[in-house]
Amino acid sequence: MIKRKFFMTFIVFFFLFPLQIAAETIEEPDVSSEAAILMDAKSGQVIYGKNEFVRMNPASITKIATAIYAIENGVLSDQVVVSEQATKVEGTTVYLEPGEIVSLEKLIIGMVVNSGNDAAIAIAEHIDGSLTNFEKNFNVYLQDYIGVSSTHFENPHGLYGENHYTTAYDMARITQHAMENEIFRSIFKIQEYEWDGESWDTTIVNHHRLVLGEFPYDAEITGGKNGFVSQSGFTLVTTATKGDLDLIAVTMKTNLKNEPYAETLSLFDYGFNNFKTEVIPKGSKFTVDNEEFVAEDDLIYTVNIHDKVSNKINPSGVLSIYNGENEQIASFNLKSLSAPVTKNITDENEENWQANGFLGTMELAILGVSAIIVVLVIQKLRKRA
Repeated sequence: MIKRKFFMTFIVFFFLFPLQIAAETIEEPDVSSEAAILMDAKSGQVIYGKNEFVRMNPASITKIATAIYAIENGVLSDQVVVSEQATKVEGTTVYLEPGEIVSLEKLIIGMVVNSGNDAAIAIAEHIDGSLTNFEKNFNVYLQDYIGVSSTHFENPHGLYGENHYTTAYDMARITQHAMENEIFRSIFKIQEYEWDGESWDTTIVNHHRLVLGEFPYDAEITGGKNGFVSQSGFTLVTTATKGDLDLIAVTMKTNLKNEPYAETLSLFDYGFNNFKTEVIPKGSKFTVDNEEFVAEDDLIYTVNIHDKVSNKINPSGVLSIYNGENEQIASFNLKSLSAPVTKNITDENEENWQANGFLGTMELAILGVSAIIVVLVIQKLRKRA
């Protein structure tokens, strides 16, 4: 009998908590880079993080930010005159010549695909007139427009500077914003480009090995940028898509050249195998305490496919999403559809009149009763006298 009770208890427990048990068995990827993050590009939720808020030097992944800044603040068909200062920059270049005229679009491609530092400076000088103005405007754009809070860039290319820093989280947010732009997306995934320059006529090849397809993978690699300076080690940003899930992986600071690629694939495996993007469609309605609310936009959030998800709405119209451990994973503000209660002035006056009339009647009745009592008492006293 005892065994039967134990068996029944086990069965009940199994059916009540299967999703929570499955969710706990998921192994997170083993990442050796000092910082890393995996983000759902649609929801912006962090799926995996390691030191993702620690400030670090980004090296050439800085150029992701420079590219989207130039696309959104410049005209791609503009013809840019390359300065002598741009041609004297250190590091990787596309061998621009002083006075050479190149379109802004071509410079952005040379900067992203071949990591041209000279192209980055030519872009900055064209957009803002000088590197000083560029640094000021660039950081305002990143902080106020994109909304990152732990990033400051001294230059457009990513060569080391004491005040040139970002975080894995901020780089993922910058990339998330950039990937919303169709022009950026088309440049970010270029594998090869025919470069016809004044002193350099060649085919430039993307330095990002996953973009080139060197590592076979069952998800689509939609773009990427690598970076290296001795102070930052190897850094890598990669985007990928599979089904309805779009992911952004960032790894920062390792001295092993191939490690960022292996770790990125491990991060993608973890994300694609265990998570999905859910959407509550725009216009969905919810009722709380007889008050109706509506979603003004699509509400997008990321969930573990092994987990049990629930939601709650408070009286203020805040929709919160919880996982199986009752941890909040997302929240959204809904719009109230309940019209504010307003009283017609005439009705309000009528109510006041009725209330005042009722009170007046009660007061008169009390006075009348009181008068009768007084008269009866006086008559009784007179009879005794």
